[in-house]
Amino acid sequence: MKKIVLGITGGISFLVFLILLLVSNRLGRSQLTQTVAERWSRDGDVSQVSCFFSVASGITEDQIIEFEHTVDSALTEASVIQESENPGARLWADAYSADGQVTISNDKTSLTADAIGIGGDFFLFHPLTLLNGAYFSGNDLMQDYCVIDEDAAWQLFGSNDVAGMTVYIGGVPHIVTGVVRRPSGRLAEAAGLDSTVVYVSYQTLTELGDSHGINHYEIVMPDPVTGFAYNYIKEKLGTDEKEVEVVENTSRYSILSRLKLIGEFGTRSMNGKAIIYPYWENIARGYADILMVLTLFGILFLAYPVVLAIVLFCIWWRHKGWTMKDVWHKLLDLGERRIEKMRGARQDKKQGEGRKKGRKKRKGRRKHELDESEADIEESPEKPEESDGAENPDRQPDGGSAQQGGDAPLENGRKRRKGFWRRRGRKKDEEEL
Repeated sequence: MKKIVLGITGGISFLVFLILLLVSNRLGRSQLTQTVAERWSRDGDVSQVSCFFSVASGITEDQIIEFEHTVDSALTEASVIQESENPGARLWADAYSADGQVTISNDKTSLTADAIGIGGDFFLFHPLTLLNGAYFSGNDLMQDYCVIDEDAAWQLFGSNDVAGMTVYIGGVPHIVTGVVRRPSGRLAEAAGLDSTVVYVSYQTLTELGDSHGINHYEIVMPDPVTGFAYNYIKEKLGTDEKEVEVVENTSRYSILSRLKLIGEFGTRSMNGKAIIYPYWENIARGYADILMVLTLFGILFLAYPVVLAIVLFCIWWRHKGWTMKDVWHKLLDLGERRIEKMRGARQDKKQGEGRKKGRKKRKGRRKHELDESEADIEESPEKPEESDGAENPDRQPDGGSAQQGGDAPLENGRKRRKGFWRRRGRKKDEEEL
């Protein structure tokens, strides 16, 4: 009964471990800002890397553009080329952004909102839920576009169906291309999404708003060797290591990374760099902590059935009726039997081949002897034709010596055949002996 109870509890504990593992993996994949590499290429040969700069780092748009020009040459040196026939296909994509504030208005009202000035493919890395309209790109020639959240749409227009409407930022008209749903929840609010957010071009933020400078850079690019993208960006981005935090997003929620976070418990919260993380990084770090706790509990639930299995194995080992020496001898005996069986099979095969060759030889000799016998018979003289008494004076009516002389060749042929069969019989007996 005790063993049954232990077995049931061990099975339940292992089942809980599997559930925690599945939940952890699902939570990790639900963070779309951390899974750009998976969406960019299903082959797993690319990496997503994020850089966060301090306010004093002084990263400019020109530095970002200069860095972008080096990426293609670096990939060419690493023998990474574009193999797609699609003329619009790209090997990599990036985005940069800056935090700040803007005052946005229309003919009826105005509001001051937190703003993110974007450049590059920002919404590729941050696919916010669209309620209406579409995104815009920081690479567009026209920079008079914006995306607002649902709260801003209701405050300005009393509706979220406002794609194509015009708003004013610093007195300059901008077209609302889309309305997005702002992430909600305890983590989102704690991460900084507790007020209205609008997304404008980096140019608009720097010229018509209050910008804190570029403090985020993200890229997804081929990773021909593990760590290639991470090390290249960390080395070539051109800023002091104390002023930047480089994060490899692709493996951020892997089991190995979670185990590493458990080892960093207590020191992870310490930060000696003057970096203010954006809301998406704060959310990602919060989920990393949650996954770390789930992984820790999973290890504890897995440890119980593992320890139980080890204890039961030790008990069984102590009460077993055999030793390793017995197993060794048994294996040796099985090996010897196997070798003998293979050796016997080889001998039977050789004997079978020998018998087959002997039968072929005997068959050939018999055929040769038959051919010789038939040749001897064909060479023997034929029986002379009978004639009347006038033409053959030697013929005796009563079957005398002349008749006997005429039958002599046939008699000689019969004797030769009898002799042949006697000799053949003697040879066969000698071969069998």
